[in-house]
Amino acid sequence: MKKITSVLFVLLSAVSMAQVGQIGHLTIFSEDGDKFYLILNGEMQNDIPQTNIRVEDLNQPYYNARIQFEDKTLMDITTNNMMIADPDGIMSDVTYKIRRDRNKKGKMKLNFFSAVPVQPNFVPPANVYVMHYGQPRPRPVNPGQTVVVQQPAPVRGGTVTQTTTTTTTNGGDNINANINIGGLNMGVSINDNMGMGGTVTQTTTTTTSSSHVGGHVAPVPVEVAPVGCPSRSCMRPADYNAALTTLKNQAFEDSRMKTAKQIVAVNCLNVDQIMQIANLFSFDDNKLEFAKFAYDYCIEPRNYFKLNGIFSFSSNADELSDYVQSRQ
Repeated sequence: MKKITSVLFVLLSAVSMAQVGQIGHLTIFSEDGDKFYLILNGEMQNDIPQTNIRVEDLNQPYYNARIQFEDKTLMDITTNNMMIADPDGIMSDVTYKIRRDRNKKGKMKLNFFSAVPVQPNFVPPANVYVMHYGQPRPRPVNPGQTVVVQQPAPVRGGTVTQTTTTTTTNGGDNINANINIGGLNMGVSINDNMGMGGTVTQTTTTTTSSSHVGGHVAPVPVEVAPVGCPSRSCMRPADYNAALTTLKNQAFEDSRMKTAKQIVAVNCLNVDQIMQIANLFSFDDNKLEFAKFAYDYCIEPRNYFKLNGIFSFSSNADELSDYVQSRQ
C-alpha cells in the first residue's frame, strides 16, 4: 500500500503542478483615480466603475482590452495585445497603469507597470475590485462590511457530505481514483498483484454549511477582513535590510518604485519602515505615490500620520491625509 500511496501522491502532485503557470492574473489601476469599466474579449468585467481592478484566472497569453471611463470627456483606451504571459510564454501576474497624456487633453494612456510570477496564495489588497474571469461579477464590498453569503440548496439536515472510498480486493490491491483539479479530470487505476488485499475502507467527511431556524435554512454571515495588516508582524530586520539595500542600488526612480511596490506587496511593514523606504525617493510625487500604495500593508495604520513629515510641500501631506481618511 505504501508504494501505491506514493504513486497516487506523485500523480496528484503532477496534476497540481500542471495547473500552476497555466493561468495568469491582470491588475489595472488608474494613477489619478479615474473610475473606469474594463472589457476583455468583449466581456464587461465590472458593472460599477472602479479605480483599481484585478481579473484572476486568465488562461490566454493575450487579450483584447477596452477601457471606458466614467468621465465621458476622457477618451477610451483600446489595445489588442494586452500581455498576460512573459516572452517565454509563462503566465504571469501583470499590472498596467492608466495615466493622462500630459500633452493631449482628454487622452489617456495604458502603460505596462510590472510583472511577477503567479503566487497561488496571494491575497489582493482590500481596495482592489477582484473578478474571476468567466464567473459572475461580485458585488462591491466596503471594508469592515458584513456580507451574508447564501449557500446553495443543502441536502436534508443542512449539511454537505463528501465521501471518499478506497477499495482493496482479494489477490492484490486495486485502487480506482478520480481526480478533479481546476476542471481537469483524471481517472487513475492501479493494480498491485503483490498485495494481500481483503479490506474496504470508507472515509466520510461531513461539513455543516448552514444553520436551522424554524425548520428553514438560515444564511451564514461571513465577516470581511479589515484593510491593512493589523494581525500580522512586520518584516524581519534581516529581510528588511536586504530589501533596503536592493532599493538603494536602483539607479532610477522608476525602477526603485517598481521594486519597492514588489517588496511591499508581499510583506507587512510598520510606519518607520515605510517612512524609510519613502525617503529613498527624491521627488515628493514619488514619495506620495509610494505612501499611498503602502498604506494597505501597514501593521499600524493609526500611526500613518507620521509620514506627513517626509514631504517638502504641505499639499502632498494634505493629499496623503485625505487618502488615509477615505480608507478608514
